[in-house]
Amino acid sequence: MTVCPSSPVPSVAVALALALAAPAAAQQPPIAEPQLVSRLEGLVDSLSRADEFSGVVLLSRGVEPVFQRAWGMADREARRPVDLETRFNLGSINKVFTATVVRQLAAEGRLSLDDTLGRLLPDYPDRDVAARVTVRQLLEHRAGVSGNIFGAPPGGTRGDVRRTADFLALIQGAPLQFEPGTRQQYSNAGYVVLGAVIERLTGISYYDAVRERIFVPAGMTSTDSYAVDSLPPNTALGYTRGFTGAPGGPPSAGPWRRNFETLPGRGSSAGGGYSTARDLLRFITASYEGRVRSAPRGIGAAGGAPGINGTVEEELPGGYHLVVLANLDPPAAERVARAVRGWLRAED
Repeated sequence: MTVCPSSPVPSVAVALALALAAPAAAQQPPIAEPQLVSRLEGLVDSLSRADEFSGVVLLSRGVEPVFQRAWGMADREARRPVDLETRFNLGSINKVFTATVVRQLAAEGRLSLDDTLGRLLPDYPDRDVAARVTVRQLLEHRAGVSGNIFGAPPGGTRGDVRRTADFLALIQGAPLQFEPGTRQQYSNAGYVVLGAVIERLTGISYYDAVRERIFVPAGMTSTDSYAVDSLPPNTALGYTRGFTGAPGGPPSAGPWRRNFETLPGRGSSAGGGYSTARDLLRFITASYEGRVRSAPRGIGAAGGAPGINGTVEEELPGGYHLVVLANLDPPAAERVARAVRGWLRAED
């Protein structure tokens, strides 16, 4: 999703698909690995020279990287280059972690995916919504939950939004967009509600829950939801040219500028945390090895907003996994991932 310039509310989300189809690893890709790597490097070199890519690309076969390289600047003003350990804002890729923790809680018998919000959050202020919406519907973007999680609290700024309760307050009172279960429509607000469910059932913050249940067992030492005013060293700053036309339209041709004003004070269960390409490969590896329980297999996830774009693709033909992270507007990372999918599936 992109945003028209008249809207003050950029979307953290571009797309998210928890693809649970049959693994593609057994398929033999129509391109040899040396040719694949050469094409990939050539493409991103070209995009980088045109100032259309700044970030990291990691391609692995199984758990072993076969190609990993960084391009561009993490901080243009300070002339600090991107390297393989640079953290990037993930946008909605964080929803994969939220869904994983919810499914862990279901496996532990602490919730059922068909539980209503009213059962899990009896004090949820929108009683009608709570009575009709289930956890499964929230996970699958079929709940109809709406609301603007990118706003500011009354009398405050977007920088004040730093807790799940702060995000939840922004959507309270918003009507359902449709009867739950009758349609599928992408919902950041729904994943904020899932963050509240996680906090209620675990007794700790959403941020602590994903850290304890996913990041620590996976060895993801460079992954967390950092406050925007205290980012750790070697974190990429986002750069945007803004967008023109209707939502979904192309980015503008203006100069790159910092995206700081478009960000909330901290990411949420709907998106906006930070990670590295290597940490995301560690997540994939840990899920396969059983160190992170209930993680989806065959992930195809993307996230983006002004100055943010990333993709994670699991189980591509030949057993490849692909991570592309960029600190520029979409489709900086998605363009690269789309090309790799095409080469591996003989789509061009």
